[in-house]
Amino acid sequence: MSQAVERVRAYFKDRGIQIEVVEFKEETRTAQMAADAIGTEVKNIVKSLIFEADGQPILVLCSGDKKVDTAKLARLQGVGKINKADADFVLEKTGFVIGGVPPVAHKEKLTVYIDQNLMSCDRLYAAAGTPRTIFAIDPQVLRQITGGLVCDVTV
Repeated sequence: MSQAVERVRAYFKDRGIQIEVVEFKEETRTAQMAADAIGTEVKNIVKSLIFEADGQPILVLCSGDKKVDTAKLARLQGVGKINKADADFVLEKTGFVIGGVPPVAHKEKLTVYIDQNLMSCDRLYAAAGTPRTIFAIDPQVLRQITGGLVCDVTV
């Protein structure tokens, strides 16, 4: 597997958390693609979305069936405007390409917000560093390892 996936694996290993990364032949870069590949509902897919506020990266972990409300996010962050980050900004700040951004192991420390809808799922599935890799995780473990604030950030 790629260096990106190995970075995700090492992040979990260093914290004593065992994950299994599954690699698919087909891409899993969208929530629907990932859900189809795993055989689960889209709501169980974690979208790791990077936004930009005053040049600073913000990570929103959002349920696959929801959309982020940038006005809510701006209020939480205490800024006037939030922009969805472009591919270059995402790669620079996280070290991962869009469609493969995991919820952890980023190049820079990110402010993390977790969509409250994710916490009602029994099992979540997130990108493992590439647009073809996924790992399963318990919602409470996700909250713990990211240090994210669980809140209402969706429409």
